[in-house]
Parts: sequence; structure tokens; C-alpha cells
Amino acid sequence: MSKNDCCPQPEPETSCCPTNKDGTECCTPVQSSEPSCAEVADDRPGYKLWPFVCDWTTAPGQQIPKVATRLTATDIAGRWQMRWGFGRTRYSIAPGLYAIGTPSGDSPVLVTANYKMTFDILRRDMYGHDAWILVIDTKGINVWCAAGKGTFSTDEIVRQVERAKLQDLVNHRTLILPQLGAPGVAAHEVAKACGFKVLYGPVRSSDLPEFIDKGNKASPQMRRVTFGLVDRLVLTPVELVHMWKHILYSIVALFLVGGIGPEIFSLSAAWSRGGAAVAAGMMALLTGAVVTPLLLPWVPGRAFAKKGAITGLAIGLAASLIFADTLGWLNTVALIIATATISSWCAMHFTGSSTFTSPSGVEKEMRQAIPAQAAALLVGALCWLAGAF
Repeated sequence: MSKNDCCPQPEPETSCCPTNKDGTECCTPVQSSEPSCAEVADDRPGYKLWPFVCDWTTAPGQQIPKVATRLTATDIAGRWQMRWGFGRTRYSIAPGLYAIGTPSGDSPVLVTANYKMTFDILRRDMYGHDAWILVIDTKGINVWCAAGKGTFSTDEIVRQVERAKLQDLVNHRTLILPQLGAPGVAAHEVAKACGFKVLYGPVRSSDLPEFIDKGNKASPQMRRVTFGLVDRLVLTPVELVHMWKHILYSIVALFLVGGIGPEIFSLSAAWSRGGAAVAAGMMALLTGAVVTPLLLPWVPGRAFAKKGAITGLAIGLAASLIFADTLGWLNTVALIIATATISSWCAMHFTGSSTFTSPSGVEKEMRQAIPAQAAALLVGALCWLAGAF
């Protein structure tokens, strides 16, 4: 078994003995001189006893939890849960110092966020290596977002370094930080406050073992931030889940408003016109939240709202041509406007997941786009209502 794996949890051996008069067995576990994993990995102040804590490393004045590098089914299930955005604000671990393998005073110190998915990926990618992991309190936010929000910060790194007593634990004075955390950290201030030099590692933790093995040298490829098709695809479910309340309210509203017509209100019209409007809305939603992110590099324009409007307009025009025989001109105009507008609004939400944007750019885009989207949606709604008469 690898030194990075948790020790097994065997069933206790028992010694046979007679049955008591009341029918109960008096067999007891055989006592061993070696402590079991459960005894070693007990719950310590400041740490929740996560299943990945498999042992404890003794250091001057403290005991440091040792973590496994093999992810369990529960870890993987939690990762997929985060991909869909369920409970993301609660998926964090305790900040502090952790150990991988059997680290010594010369082992590297890796700094990361206390978002559990980030921590899981890091410990998985460090399989077979000895290292210290300094987890800072980012309020359960990943490194890149936390750097932008100010929680992956100079002050928090200094605080955790002092709290972990790193100066007494390691012989060197180097912290390896993820490159995407650089916007939130002033390296010279860290060195001034706690005496540790900041060294930025590669963009992806999968490159860390090679980076460390080559004497903390990063290749140009390790420094390059990529945001490929798969990277964009895995982020789309989060946006859809975050919109579920808007989707639910919109479905109810479209069915109710769809029934308005010459008869004041008609259930059949609510079903037919409302159902058609819901189908068009879902089409626009998927266009903005899924299709636009996938086609992001190839859709013209810089603003995400503009990109979403272009893809939504294309889909709306295609749908209007397919259903040209059943749609009047007012309904056709409503379909095209609504599809482009909803797609634009949904695509704009993806700015928070993309490496193509900056906080100031996003704020500027929203100030310009939201009023235009609201006006366009109002025009589309009026056309759709007028088409019922």
C-alpha cells in the first residue's frame, strides 16, 4: 500500500468465549499493541474529522492531519454535486496545515483554498509526493474567484503561516501558491510579514509534481491559462441550476399570460400559446447557457451579452422559418426578440465562470446590457400578447 493512502479499517479479531446465562456473547476484541487508524485519526480541535484524514504527523508543539491522495466515491460524488451547483457555499474544509505522504523540513509547502473540491484535486494530483498543504480560509471559494473577491489574500496567508508555526516546521522559507491566486496576493508583503518568499506554481495542479521535480521550474505551457471546450462544458450545469427559480416563475407566468385573448382567458389557449412560449423560452435558455459558452471563441463580439444575442437571434430565426406556417407576423417577431434577449441574459451570467473577463469589465457590460435586455423583452412580450387578438 502506498504511503499516500489511508490505512485500512479491518474488522476487529475476536476471541471465543462461552455464552452468558442470559444468552449474550461475552466475546471481546483482541487487544493489539498497535493503535488502530480510528484511534490515530481522532478528531482534533480546529479540524472536522473528514474521511480523507487517515493519520497524524507529529511536529514541534502540534499534530498535523495526514490526508489520503486517493479520492473515494464520496469525494467524486461531491465533485459532481458541486459541478451542478448544489450546496457550493457549504463545501469547505477547515483551514490549517495538512500533510501528504511523509513530509520533512525540506518538503514543499503548497498553499490552497479551503474549497473542498480544490483541496481534493490538489491532494489527488500530489499522489506519490511528500508535501505540506497550507489551507487558507477563502470562505469556501476556489482560488481564482477568492483572489478576485479578496479572500485568497496576503493577510490570510500570513495569518495561516503564523498559526501553523511554519518557521519551526520547515527548513526553507518558500511558499508555492497557485498562479491563479496571484491577483489577491502581494508577494513582497508576505515576505515582509512572515519571512516566507512566494513562488507561483503552475496554473493546473496536475503539473505540480513535474514542477517540483524540476526544482520549482515552470515550462511556458504550465503558465498558460486555457479555457477549452471541456472546461467550458463542465461549468454550464452550474448556471442552469442557479436559474431554476427564474425558470419556474417564468413557466408559470407564461402559461397564465398565454391564456389571455378575445375570450379574456382560455385554458386551451394557456396550454397551446403558453406551452409554445415555454418551449421557446427553454430553447433560448439552452442557447444562452450552453450553446453560447461552447461556441464562445467563435461567436463575434467581446461582450458575453452580445455573443448570447447573436446565437439567440440565429436560433430564433431558424425556429421562425420552421414554424412559419403556424406563426403570425407578431408571434414571429416576439419569438425572435425573446429568443435573442433571453439568450443574451443567460450568456451574460457565464462571465463569472470565464477566464475571458475581469470584474470591472463585467460590471460595465451589465450596466449597458441589462436596460437594453429589459426593453427588448418588453417589446417581445407586447408583440406576443397582441398576437393573441
